[in-house]
Amino acid sequence: MHISSLIDDLEDAIASGSTEKRLNSLWSVLDLFMDSASRYSEEHVALFDDVILKLAAEIETKARTRLAQRLAPVANAPVKVIRSLAFDDDASVASPVLSQSTRLNDGDLIAMANTKSQGHLAAIAQRPALSAAVTDVLVDRGNSEVARKVAVNSGARFSQNGFATLVKRAEQDDVLAEATGKRADIPPQLFEQLLAKATETVKAQLMAARPEAAEEVQRTLGKVARELQSDRPTRDYSEAQHLVALMNREGRLSEAAVLEFARIGKFEEAIAALALRCSAPIDIIDRLMQGNRIDALLIPCKAAGLAWPTTRAIIRLNPMHSATAEDAFEAAKQDFTKLSVAAAQRIMRFWQVRSTVTPGMPPPMPS
Repeated sequence: MHISSLIDDLEDAIASGSTEKRLNSLWSVLDLFMDSASRYSEEHVALFDDVILKLAAEIETKARTRLAQRLAPVANAPVKVIRSLAFDDDASVASPVLSQSTRLNDGDLIAMANTKSQGHLAAIAQRPALSAAVTDVLVDRGNSEVARKVAVNSGARFSQNGFATLVKRAEQDDVLAEATGKRADIPPQLFEQLLAKATETVKAQLMAARPEAAEEVQRTLGKVARELQSDRPTRDYSEAQHLVALMNREGRLSEAAVLEFARIGKFEEAIAALALRCSAPIDIIDRLMQGNRIDALLIPCKAAGLAWPTTRAIIRLNPMHSATAEDAFEAAKQDFTKLSVAAAQRIMRFWQVRSTVTPGMPPPMPS
């Protein structure tokens, strides 16, 4: 079918009021356009633009979504149709073009980011390239999902203010903190600010992901290392260490054995076993166990290759954590799952070196 013959049928389809006729005509016109889109001049595209816009004016959401999906990747798609779809209040219709279409400019994207739903913003956040003017709006107005999506987008560019907003929001969002810290373009002073507020698990992930930034991570870890220098109860681990060493030689120091120690409240034995399994001095593990933050305890447990149930039982040995709310443990479990064994072992090595260089200095803790 050629456009000259097709046009004659359009007015009849539109005037008839028949949804079926309009849809049939719409898909016929769209097929004609898609078959030779790359060869059409802008004048021809403008003609298709007017026709498709009229036919799509009153079609149902499902059909508009299909239209958006087909036109979104087309480099010379009809501009007015693309904008109409992008401004649709239904995010399922708008998302394909918001995330892909090159026919939308920064002005279009900023206007939509300022007025549309979080679903619209999430789609914009996934575009292959985003200017700082657009990301400024996304990180300011977007929810956690939007902020995370734009932070991991390698094609996104950020202004100084945009990065500052990400860093501020990351104080309450470990996923966002990790994504933001992994960006090579984050300004050094904001990277330092991010680290100062990050949990130990996030710091460990950043050390693993950004070897070139390890020195900065370690320096920041050292800046907040004084939390545990207050007095703490003195415990005698000599008998416990002798027991777990014997069990280890006999092949009985399994994770099940460590879990059993923790479950029945054998503090010294559980800590001695943890220290042996992660090859750390007992003093470091003791200091961590008597601190007031859960996240630092995740490091030696992961380095020791323990599973979450055992880790949770060990954390519960600390009286300060015995009544900790379930949502705090759920958040800790998520951090523990994301933390790699290699990253945890890297942090443990740093703590041991620091303890050797500065005797009595506790391992770094979250601020």
